[in-house]
Amino acid sequence: EKAKLVSSGIAAVTSAILHCVKANDHIVTIKNIYGPTNTFISTYLKNKFNITSTFIDGRDVQNFANAIQGNTALIYLESPASLTYDLQDLKAVADLAKSKGIKTAIDNTYSSPIFQKPLDLGIDIEVHSVSKYIGGHSDVVAGVIVSSKSIMDSIIGNEHELLGAKMAPFEGWLVLRSLRTLPIRMKAHQDNGMKIASYLESHHKIEKVFYPGLKSFPQYDLAQRQMSGSSGLLSFELKTKEIAKIKTFVDSLKMFKLGVSWGGHDSLIYAPVISYLKELTPDQFEGFGINPSILRISVGLEHWEDLREDLQRVLA
Repeated sequence: EKAKLVSSGIAAVTSAILHCVKANDHIVTIKNIYGPTNTFISTYLKNKFNITSTFIDGRDVQNFANAIQGNTALIYLESPASLTYDLQDLKAVADLAKSKGIKTAIDNTYSSPIFQKPLDLGIDIEVHSVSKYIGGHSDVVAGVIVSSKSIMDSIIGNEHELLGAKMAPFEGWLVLRSLRTLPIRMKAHQDNGMKIASYLESHHKIEKVFYPGLKSFPQYDLAQRQMSGSSGLLSFELKTKEIAKIKTFVDSLKMFKLGVSWGGHDSLIYAPVISYLKELTPDQFEGFGINPSILRISVGLEHWEDLREDLQRVLA
């Protein structure tokens, strides 16, 4: 294996994808991938290079088999996926892709390299937003690409060199600092995340909790097979769809600060409905299949009982 740090997470994503495709190719990916990645695949590649794409559910390997076309060059994964943390069976998808001569790439940011090792399961390329758990302190914008030496030599000599996704020395130093504590930080994020997820699941004002570490998670068995942990990122649905109440909930929290990023030592909350409705109509938002009452929290490294009390106070 060989790795290359780059200037941002999306730079890692675009470099990895561009390595795998050429004009008029086809990409299979999942519906709820990271927003800028969705835009890059569905719009930029289509408009610039006539690279088409098919967005699927992805929870069943048969979804991928049905979507493959004669010109499919890449299956792009994100497992657990954004917001709802749906999983893809990485080994099954990798085996399917290899049988068809198709490359595979995955955004593995949620798990970090500590809790999931996609290359060991047959995936060709792994990318991370280093700004999240690998950086861990909310003070660096960076990305990383990991693959076999032959693939990485090609990416470094072509896409990385030509796209100019260089990392400055100071950011590189910050990442090296953070790698030294990554294993112990991930364990702490997981411990806090599990306790907060369990608390929310038991609360009568919470409709549903999305967290791969819970036994109630629909794909819990798959999570246990291909992941060794569940980090501190989770989502939950309030038992209300009133935007005013959702805003009040978010604004009333003290420990959970408002922020769209995640993976740092501070706990954060993000309300998709509030962000999306600034740019989309309610009908367009509904088309994403996202319940407006869903909230995402990044459980940080504070004492979990302080976080629980903050949630408890606002829910009351």
